[in-house]
Amino acid sequence: MAKISFTLLGLLVLLLGSGVWIGLGLIGSGAGMLAIFKPNMPVAKLIAQQAFNVLSSAELLALPLFILMAELLFRTKISEALFTGLSPWLRRVPGRLSHLTVLGCTMFASVCGSSAATTATVGRITAKQLLDRGYDRGLVTGSLAGAGTLGFLIPPSTIMIIYGVMAEESVLRLFIAGILPGLMIAAAYMGYLGLRAVMNPSLVGTPPAPTSFVEKLRALKDLGPLMVLIFIVIGSMYAGFASPTEAAAVGVFGAIAIGIAQRTLNLRGLLASCRAAADSCAMIGLIMIGAMFLSTAIGYLGLPRYIAGTIEGWGLSPLALILMLLVFYVILGTVMEGLGCIVMTLPITLPLIEAAGYSKVWFGIFLVVVIEMAQISPPVGFNLTVIQRITGDSIGKITRATLPFFLILAGFVVLIAVAPGIVDVVPNMMANR
Repeated sequence: MAKISFTLLGLLVLLLGSGVWIGLGLIGSGAGMLAIFKPNMPVAKLIAQQAFNVLSSAELLALPLFILMAELLFRTKISEALFTGLSPWLRRVPGRLSHLTVLGCTMFASVCGSSAATTATVGRITAKQLLDRGYDRGLVTGSLAGAGTLGFLIPPSTIMIIYGVMAEESVLRLFIAGILPGLMIAAAYMGYLGLRAVMNPSLVGTPPAPTSFVEKLRALKDLGPLMVLIFIVIGSMYAGFASPTEAAAVGVFGAIAIGIAQRTLNLRGLLASCRAAADSCAMIGLIMIGAMFLSTAIGYLGLPRYIAGTIEGWGLSPLALILMLLVFYVILGTVMEGLGCIVMTLPITLPLIEAAGYSKVWFGIFLVVVIEMAQISPPVGFNLTVIQRITGDSIGKITRATLPFFLILAGFVVLIAVAPGIVDVVPNMMANR
């Protein structure tokens, strides 16, 4: 069995390291393993079967709709509305407008399942505005990188949809489970920003002019369209009126309506959004097909059972297992994109987690958080690249500014490992209504 393990590792390194698309690399690795160790297996039939299963999955239907909604909103004035609507309420809070990045990303994440889209949409306005007002450059870029990762955790989340399909877990339950952890991480980010500002007021520039309560209320109208869209998409799912797919479809129409009302969306923009969404969905679909096929291939070879049995033989405590997986995923995330990390390792790590007594919903949240960490880990961390395009800073400088937020995420992983009930409290409350 060790020979099989090293052969698989060698094929993955060879194919993925050569620059082959992740999906094709996974398919090639699975086909190579079966050709070497199970030469009589009908490889072509297995690939076709897995492709059909993935492309006909009802649960995955929500994915292209949520991606399209994010692409449409990216072409609206949502980022400007977040800035003008929130800034009057933050002028006297410790940290002042530095909280805009966290609150803006939290709100936009509620209608967008992409970390990169959240970072780019919120960052293109808030980063420039804060830097022009004299806010510390490291504080601005670090908070934007950290808060941008909330696009994966706060529902709707594309990563949760993919995990739910692969783990055969309810996508809606995963969405509900992501609410409290997402808000807790956002609160931790804001607490850190406020503490830094109290310790060193010069980080947040000069105090802005006071704002009357009437002006604050007037500013909320800018948040109206986004708040309505959040209420429709998220509220309809949690109230049981709509499935994730139905809510996503309504969200697409809502995003189009916002774009038309703001006069920022025309036919050319609509077609560009559709093309961008199609590109993303094609990439994700190919990765999913490759992952499901590789999972089937290594299942036939008995590799997951062997690795699970080996690790169980080490006698690790549940907390030690979680810490080991945390280190493993952080290292893997430095050389591989987050989605690839999940789909490639899930067939092996999920049985270990269930044997340790954790639920599949809990592991889904754990994976999302560690993938958030991968998003801000050099050299592959995609959020770092997005922020580099926005600010022009070097990756090294952005990485140093992001380190405190990376450590907050790591601390949260340890917290939910020690107290896993944090993840299940909201889903259990909704189930007992």
